[in-house]
Amino acid sequence: MRDSKTLLKELFRKSIHLCSSVVPWFFAAYYWYTVYGLLIIVSLYYFCEIARLEGHPVPLVSLITETASRQRDECKFVLGPVTLVLGIVFAALVLPLSCAKIGIFALAFGDGLASLAGKMFGRIKIPHTGGKTLEGSLTCFIAVFISTYVVTRLPIVSAIVALTAMLIEVLPLGDWDNMIIPTATGGVYYLLAVLCF
Repeated sequence: MRDSKTLLKELFRKSIHLCSSVVPWFFAAYYWYTVYGLLIIVSLYYFCEIARLEGHPVPLVSLITETASRQRDECKFVLGPVTLVLGIVFAALVLPLSCAKIGIFALAFGDGLASLAGKMFGRIKIPHTGGKTLEGSLTCFIAVFISTYVVTRLPIVSAIVALTAMLIEVLPLGDWDNMIIPTATGGVYYLLAVLCF
């Protein structure tokens, strides 16, 4: 699965993941506007996807969806954008913003880069994970460790958060990891902050 077409599709798909890393700054400046804006966007996407599946594609939205969708999503509702947005919003609603930021970065960088690394360099398959690779999982750990460390400057805390993200990412959850990673990693950071500071 390393042909150029598949790789370009994965790059495009994961660039959307990576773009979600800017959302914490919108939350910091315009918290409720950002929450409502994201919920409106995901609602519009939902109706555009229904229209696409019924044979009435919405020009730009359907093109982006078809370009970013995986082979497993062909002729199905593409759930990834919904779980991505809802995971980010849920983390921001239930966690302090500083903790949600850690979780959103884990989703943007850890989950985003893990898939790319696995597709590009993955050689060692991890059993019972639906094709996940050791290289992808290690990339997730490194990306989350770096993004958490840049924010916190706490190496042990960053390593624990990164390990949490990696363990969730390696599970065969499909698009549902988008819902779990931000809240779980942000929640782990919150618990560590309460216990350690």
